[in-house]
Amino acid sequence: MTDTLDAAAFPMQRICPFDPPPELGLRRADAPVSRVRIWDGSTPWLITRYDDQRAVLADPRFSADSRKPGFPYQGPALKARRDRNRAFISMDNPEHDKFRRMLTRDFMIKRIEALRPRIQSIVDGLIDDLLEQGPPADLVSTFALPVPSLVICELLGVPYADHDYFQQRSRLMISQLTTPEDAVRAADELKQYLVDLIKVKEKEPTDDLLGRLVVSQLQTGSLTVEAIADMAVLLLVAGHETTANMIGLGTLALLRNPEQLALVRAAGDNTDPALISNTVEELLRYLTIVHTGRRRVATEDVEVGGQLIRAGEGVIVANDAGNRDASIFDGDPDQLDVQRDARHHIAFGYGIHQCLGQPLARVELQVVYGTLYRRLPELALAIPFEDVRFKHDMIVYGVHELPLTW
Repeated sequence: MTDTLDAAAFPMQRICPFDPPPELGLRRADAPVSRVRIWDGSTPWLITRYDDQRAVLADPRFSADSRKPGFPYQGPALKARRDRNRAFISMDNPEHDKFRRMLTRDFMIKRIEALRPRIQSIVDGLIDDLLEQGPPADLVSTFALPVPSLVICELLGVPYADHDYFQQRSRLMISQLTTPEDAVRAADELKQYLVDLIKVKEKEPTDDLLGRLVVSQLQTGSLTVEAIADMAVLLLVAGHETTANMIGLGTLALLRNPEQLALVRAAGDNTDPALISNTVEELLRYLTIVHTGRRRVATEDVEVGGQLIRAGEGVIVANDAGNRDASIFDGDPDQLDVQRDARHHIAFGYGIHQCLGQPLARVELQVVYGTLYRRLPELALAIPFEDVRFKHDMIVYGVHELPLTW
């Protein structure tokens, strides 16, 4: 069986759109640390068990530095982008920590919680627009994308009026079908847009994240305009793409599990924040929308799950498999259960590189899940489920459109 598994290409094919590929479950049970073949012909190690995944992500001997030989890129487009512009998530300490500390203050839980009333206002306003427009409507374009885009624009100090510009380029940047040339062009255009914006803020500093970086880092000589723009590209793209996909895909998952949706709707009616918070964690676990794995390369020989991984060998941490590990999550982890304690999921990663923006994503999703289904109690798919187009072609998984009625 191991020989057959070792021949498999990665990523693998899904059977159910909400579940990881079945082969990941087979490997978790029978070959938890095993070889796969990726797009460039290399054969990194695939890690499928939850405990092994946390061990790898917390171990400094596994590097996130994409410049190191053996690093298993998701595809040629991402490799071309990362070779040209490095994000701090592709750095190791102490370099990674230097950049991350510049942003920590703006993403602290207390500071993000202070944004909750504004996020609630944005969500309510967009639902008002849906009610005024009337059904049917595509939830992705009318709600799921605008919510996090408006929030991250206000947080960063980016004009929301330019959302079409940065959303189009971010889609090219995270698509696995984009050519390397188009991906680099899209990234360069988005970076130049942010460079120009930062230069405006340099002349007239603003009270937003980019404005504060101009004062604390640029004007003190700690960072260049280009370095701040690289950070801003990451924050802008990650700040709207991940949450937008969780809103769309999470809504579809709840519609396909009406008994779970009823619990969430009742929690919204009764303002039960504990269940709404639990719903967010369970959907993050169940869906794991970063579905191509966290990538690392070993800098020393390391044993993981009884298997020796040698220095220079790539590693893929399949978070979606880890988040379905029955030895960790009570009950049947392949079932959506909004009452499950899923707080220890690894949808945001683990260790020093875990998602900086997770407090913001949590608050956005809590407001959305606690409001949308309460205010639109008759929400339903406007097309057959079989006609929904899933983002198998993207680094971040979700739905391309979600036509709904109510």
